[in-house]
Amino acid sequence: MSRTIKIAAVQACPVYLDRDATIAKACRLIAEVGAAGGELAVFPEAFVPGYPLWVWFIAAGHTHPVRELYAELVANAVTVPSDSTAQLCAAARKAGVAVAIGINEVNAEASGTTIYNTLLYIDAHGEILGKHRKVIPTGGERLVWAQGDGSDLEVYDLPFGRVGGLLCWENYMPLARYAMSAWGTEIFVAPTWDRGEPWLSTMRHVAKEGRCYVVSCCTPMRKDDIPDRLAFKAKYLGAVDGWINPGESVIVDPDGKILAGPAREEETILYAELDRAKITGPRWQLDVAGHYARPDIFELIVHRRPKPLLTIAVDEDEGA
Repeated sequence: MSRTIKIAAVQACPVYLDRDATIAKACRLIAEVGAAGGELAVFPEAFVPGYPLWVWFIAAGHTHPVRELYAELVANAVTVPSDSTAQLCAAARKAGVAVAIGINEVNAEASGTTIYNTLLYIDAHGEILGKHRKVIPTGGERLVWAQGDGSDLEVYDLPFGRVGGLLCWENYMPLARYAMSAWGTEIFVAPTWDRGEPWLSTMRHVAKEGRCYVVSCCTPMRKDDIPDRLAFKAKYLGAVDGWINPGESVIVDPDGKILAGPAREEETILYAELDRAKITGPRWQLDVAGHYARPDIFELIVHRRPKPLLTIAVDEDEGA
């Protein structure tokens, strides 16, 4: 219980809207974390091939610019599993590092043209543990991402602890946070596009409430990181100067104290040493899914039955 482990928040910028180049960059960064002795690498929200930041700059009624960008995003989105995920798995296996990474995932199970904001989990043996599709895109994100059905909410047992998480403003959903606590999350990953206050205070609250370590990882992105070939850069980002997002990734301990970060306006890897005993000890005071819960008063039901977009019914005679 007292074994110390090293985890990393990989505050990096993707090669924007270039899936293959971004996957290659992620693999290099996973190797770097492994070489530094890290056992878990957490990447930002929608890292592959990048967060669709145009939703905050292009008015919803300007459909043609959005169509062009969406087509690029779909073309560079990730299918799970695929060659792209196989490369990430191989990098994780070679480095001996578990990975939690944000991807734009295409709905390969149906139309192949809808995108989900997905958190992909890979263990240190290079196996895909699972994925979680964000259940509520926020504001302008609704113009890009579909809603996940919640069937993939999960916490994973790894050799160094129980790992689970939520994407960005899912962390403002009290019932989602409670579910993660009830499943025993010890290391809580929170890939995001958000930064500053009150986000940093939220991460401290999540850590204190759940008595868990929290890793919030965000993309640091400058205007120069957007390719000039994208017409929306000149038309809609003219007033932007320098940093679009400063990053501000953090790692927080179970008492809500910041161990690393916030890292601002740089690509970097934050590291922190974690001790599982420091999770268990504080829970004698506050265990929201234990002695601090009151199931005789409050009840939470989580529906995790998948809701497919297409179900094929075969008659018994036809299937015989």
